[in-house]
Amino acid sequence: MKIADLSLTELTRRLAVDGLRIKTGPFVFSIRSKLEAVRDGLVVLYDQFPTVESDTFADFHISVDRAKGVRRWIRPQSIFEFDGEIPFKPLTAGQGFALLEWGMNWCIYNHAHAFLIIHGAVLERNGKALLMPAPSGSGKSTLCGALMTQGWRLLSDELILINPNNGLIYPLGRPISLKNNSIEVLKKFSPSHHITAPVYDTAKGTVAHMKPSPDSVMRCSELTPPRWVIFPQYSANAETQILSIEKADLCMRLIDNAFNYNILRKKGFLSMAHMVTQITGFSATYSNLQDVIHQINRLTDES
Repeated sequence: MKIADLSLTELTRRLAVDGLRIKTGPFVFSIRSKLEAVRDGLVVLYDQFPTVESDTFADFHISVDRAKGVRRWIRPQSIFEFDGEIPFKPLTAGQGFALLEWGMNWCIYNHAHAFLIIHGAVLERNGKALLMPAPSGSGKSTLCGALMTQGWRLLSDELILINPNNGLIYPLGRPISLKNNSIEVLKKFSPSHHITAPVYDTAKGTVAHMKPSPDSVMRCSELTPPRWVIFPQYSANAETQILSIEKADLCMRLIDNAFNYNILRKKGFLSMAHMVTQITGFSATYSNLQDVIHQINRLTDES
């Protein structure tokens, strides 16, 4: 059963009472919330995601609800909680869905150490994965969203999950988090793809979320071998430039973007070293989405 199969009444009840259990890639989340912002975000962006029964094992039990005390009446706030822990400062109640997304990412990169986890986007085409590690503000999510509209399958825009035992990448298929100028850029680039209304004045500026393509959600259990790595960097008015990266530099730059390389120790090193032998690395500077996508497609078609 998908979230779209639930009536609004049943979805609201599960969120408020039992916990709504949804599967995204290898994880099951049990989500509790009475906030309309959370429920409405799930209805719009997660409608094709599978739900599981309330007695099914959940990897993470989380909640996003109103803060208690006087503030709940004067200026309602939302609080994210995971197993009694509150890792973030409260946000306004209207920012509850953004808080849910950040919290789900936090759960994975802090606890899912069965995977080598790299901060970055990852997409698939013709059975091979393109990794795009990069810090916030590099244009990673903008390029990721644009590639998804041009036939690439989204695996994730934030977390690259690599199985250290076989080197394959696990998809998550969740919405793409857009910030500030990237929201309008992608609305103009692909008007037919759904992007939520912007939420202003969050801890990360203005944020909105782009709905994953149906293909990205439907094939969320298909694992993919890594083939290319591109470190993207948006630069205003710059001509597109894609340059190759030597293996040693590629390895160090991937390690710099890893969440848990040190935690995994020998297994992390062996996994990273094996992956680097299998992939080709590039840096990409761009300002024009059509042009950089054309060059990425040509590059990946040739290798």
